[in-house]
Amino acid sequence: MANCKQDFLREVEGHTVLCAEITYGRDYWDDKDRRSARLQVGFSGEQYLAFLEDIDYEYDSGFGRQEVYGNIWYTDGTWSERAEYDGSEWWAYKSCPEIPKELKSS
Repeated sequence: MANCKQDFLREVEGHTVLCAEITYGRDYWDDKDRRSARLQVGFSGEQYLAFLEDIDYEYDSGFGRQEVYGNIWYTDGTWSERAEYDGSEWWAYKSCPEIPKELKSS
């Protein structure tokens, strides 16, 4: 089993979080099981702790359907997005790729 809060904390280690939005839960029976947690730009320490409490959710990250979705934006312009393949899910860290020289004007 995995924990959404612990996954989030591992993913943001070494980064400064700007904001985040995470949706989680089992939606294959009833949409009422889906919940969302949002951390808005300019959040306070108290709001951060409440967000972490909201996403303290146990799930199986390697079997069945994806249960955690979302994005985490960092102050340096990079982000992490939730990814899934064949029932396994993880956070994928992203940064804007360098523009190839062929696309730059001379």
